[in-house]
Amino acid sequence: MIPDIHIVFDCADPDRLAHFWMVALPGYEFPYALPEGFATWEEWADANEIPEEKRNAGRTLVDRQGNRPDIFFLRVPESKITKNRLHLDVKVGRGLDDAERRARIEAVGSQLVAAGGSIFRRVDDEEGFWLVMRDPEGNEFCVN
Repeated sequence: MIPDIHIVFDCADPDRLAHFWMVALPGYEFPYALPEGFATWEEWADANEIPEEKRNAGRTLVDRQGNRPDIFFLRVPESKITKNRLHLDVKVGRGLDDAERRARIEAVGSQLVAAGGSIFRRVDDEEGFWLVMRDPEGNEFCVN
């Protein structure tokens, strides 16, 4: 048997972080459709008497095509303190010439800033050009 992997983010606000990563990784979505008869998940939670403090304990994203690992966001009480020991690379410039690649990386970076992320630094050296970014909770990742 070949093991599969899931990506798991510990975070303070699973819903906010899941929505950010749906922008960063198009094609990911929540796995469940809203139950029939409910206009919102809040309405469903009220009807099922789910306490407010348990409603944002976790979120899951799945790849619509089923080719990429599921991503989980789990609420934890502690905040992030130091640099990640593992990070994601969001690959947006494959197959493009240098000018097009840079423009695409910058455009995606701007889109992710608008979604709540931030650019930590731009790297432009002999290895190439990429952005080191942070998601809304400070997790580092690269756009290249």
